[in-house]
Amino acid sequence: MSQTLLSALPAGPFAQLATLLGETSPGKPPISLAVGDPSGTVPDFIIEALTKNASAFGNYPAITGTADWRQAAGDWLNTRFGLGGAINPEKNLLPLDGTREGLFSVLFPLMPLSKGGGKPIVAMPNPFYQCYAAAALSAGAEPLYVPATKQSGFLPDYAALPKDVLDRIAALYICSPSNPEGAVASEAYWQTVFELAERHDFIVLADECYADIYFDAPPACALPARLAQSGGFTRLLTFHSLSKRSGLPGLRSGIVAGCETLIEKFRAFRNIAGPTIPTPILAASAAAWRDETHVAQGRAVYAQKLAAAQRILGARMQKPAGGFFLWLEVANGEEMALRLWREQGVRVLPGAYMGREIVPGKTQSNPGFSYIRAALVNDLSTIMTALERVSEIL
Repeated sequence: MSQTLLSALPAGPFAQLATLLGETSPGKPPISLAVGDPSGTVPDFIIEALTKNASAFGNYPAITGTADWRQAAGDWLNTRFGLGGAINPEKNLLPLDGTREGLFSVLFPLMPLSKGGGKPIVAMPNPFYQCYAAAALSAGAEPLYVPATKQSGFLPDYAALPKDVLDRIAALYICSPSNPEGAVASEAYWQTVFELAERHDFIVLADECYADIYFDAPPACALPARLAQSGGFTRLLTFHSLSKRSGLPGLRSGIVAGCETLIEKFRAFRNIAGPTIPTPILAASAAAWRDETHVAQGRAVYAQKLAAAQRILGARMQKPAGGFFLWLEVANGEEMALRLWREQGVRVLPGAYMGREIVPGKTQSNPGFSYIRAALVNDLSTIMTALERVSEIL
């Protein structure tokens, strides 16, 4: 990555957090709620699939995965989202080495040299998953940080952008359920975004890694919304991950699915520049996509953790619709994160580290300035201890 690109990207959120805390000693035995690492017990059937197929580590895997993986992934998409077989496993999907690499590399084969009379724009929510900005800059586009605030339901209001800006957008990211806020895009929201995509000729990149972690009802999702609107998946690519759905972040396995034409372009690019997924990993992944029991069990555990958070924090927290983060409003996220560490030994992430200033140089214009993010990924007892400490400060 060039020095110009490096200078355009600030240090990552966790590097900034390490700098903030510095040599400050924790006031109590440390507990980290900063990193969204959904670690847990690996299901036996995953270990069995890896072991049974271990000899395949001796062969190069195909960029399109195995026929068994494609069938399992396609069946899951068609069933989970009620698509009636509209997803063709041979044409509408590809395996990913975790969704982060897909969300990053997808722009390279799809980004035009110019758009709307200027440099192409890649729009994204603000706050956001940091690889979106890295992808835009690396692909030669201009990142556009669209505020996702309480007033907009913690989702970016792309429809409010000026026409000349919309005309320059080549692609936009949507995360639903959103990281860090836990907001869910409605059917109407998806329809509006796709109408904008048609009118202004851009691609929708739906980051739906948390789609199977929800609390009251399954979220409206991009594939069924697009299918209902257009009869197909044009202009859409959606990303799903076993890291979140199955609590298997170390497996590094995900799916990109959607428009056949876009998938073909991405496949051609990946065939020369993308990582292939080892066959034993694909076998374990196929087993995970076929099993819903472990997913339901994981969702029930997150529901217990959220219920505990509600009991402890009460009105000081807003219940997320999905995902496993608490987005807690405070006066100053950095000051609160430092205080929680110094006085309570609880490590949380300042919301500003996931956002960008709307007005350069004005720190309070960062939509994450007045928030901290806490991840509910530890065991229930540890989370309760940490949140009781947080409650003392809040």
